[in-house]
Amino acid sequence: MSWLPIPDDSDFSLHNIPFGVFLHPPTSTPHCATRIGNHVLDLHVISSSGGFDQLEGFSHFADVFQQPTLNAFARLGREPTDRVRSFLQSIFTSSGPGVLRDNEELRKKALFEDPDPTMLLPMQIGDYTDFCAGKVHAYNAGCLFRSPEKALQVNYEHLPIGYHGRASSVLPPGTPVRRPWGQTAEGVFEKCKRLDLELELAAFVGKEVGPWDSKNAEAAGEHIFGFVLMNDWSARDIQAFEYVPLGPFTGKNFGTSISPWIVLPSALTAFLTAPLQRTSKIPLQSYLQQTRTETVYEISLTAEINGHTFTKISGKNLLWSFDQMLAHHTVTGCGMNPGDLIGSGTISGTGSKEAGCLLEATKGGKVSVAIAEGVERTWLEDGDVVVIKGHCGEGERRVGWGECKGLVLPA
Repeated sequence: MSWLPIPDDSDFSLHNIPFGVFLHPPTSTPHCATRIGNHVLDLHVISSSGGFDQLEGFSHFADVFQQPTLNAFARLGREPTDRVRSFLQSIFTSSGPGVLRDNEELRKKALFEDPDPTMLLPMQIGDYTDFCAGKVHAYNAGCLFRSPEKALQVNYEHLPIGYHGRASSVLPPGTPVRRPWGQTAEGVFEKCKRLDLELELAAFVGKEVGPWDSKNAEAAGEHIFGFVLMNDWSARDIQAFEYVPLGPFTGKNFGTSISPWIVLPSALTAFLTAPLQRTSKIPLQSYLQQTRTETVYEISLTAEINGHTFTKISGKNLLWSFDQMLAHHTVTGCGMNPGDLIGSGTISGTGSKEAGCLLEATKGGKVSVAIAEGVERTWLEDGDVVVIKGHCGEGERRVGWGECKGLVLPA
């Protein structure tokens, strides 16, 4: 039981303990933090004030929270970061260490009641890779450009399909996105007319993977620090003209939004479930095989446009786990660094109102979709506000990320 009041519907339960970086109110500088209920706990202040002294092996954490990002903390690996999460849980329990509970001076300096803190990018992102692990989306999009029989390419069920994105375009939480200009046809340069959202999950790499130190799917999970929600904004008309033969480029590099808080894998263990199943009779290559059958997460995901629910789906609609994505990323010897970002690709379900992007929902722009009574969309319009939310569990075990939010500005 926590000595700090936590609303029943809070994404930031005592079970969660996510990590992020907020703008410290008195100094206007980036401080590492965690969130519980409507309060933000400043980890910079806690660590510099000896708040972690009761954590065994404290020397490992003495200065990681003095940095402006979480990279140094994530680099420690899964076991140390889980121990920090457990320790932070304990100091908020009525019977745990009185680091805050019994120290009013430290509590005033480190604990802020603020349901809407100013959040910054939680990590310095060196590289960004977006996969296409959502099989339903891959099939639906394939049907728009090819026949249903050829919607999925031959390789789709044999390896996670991905492309290298643009890390410099990953935006701090809540940053508006400006409609891009680009080439949409031969001899045509114009502002994007087919702006789209993409509902995704994403993982941050923690402990580095050295060059030529390939990891199989069984070992790759040790290198995943945590998860965020993601909206990989897409200019479909620009993308369509430039796509062949090398894939996405300027139609995808103008903005990617992520949620403010990183949720550790240990907070999501209870919500593991089975992924979508392969139909191929050919076994997976050994580096992609996993012994456990539950490898993705039962996360309730929603995307809203101007406060109206556009779609509601489950995070389990993936063919590939993030462990497999990371394993495939490293199989040729590619190194991975703390802060590298890996996107799942658009997640869609098979039911009505379960499309993860407007491209699918509108059949490539051929029909409009009702967002609310009297409100329809084919593509996003200037002034639209897109919010992606996600949570698992309820009550004391509810886990969430905060809003992945973006306002569309004119070109």
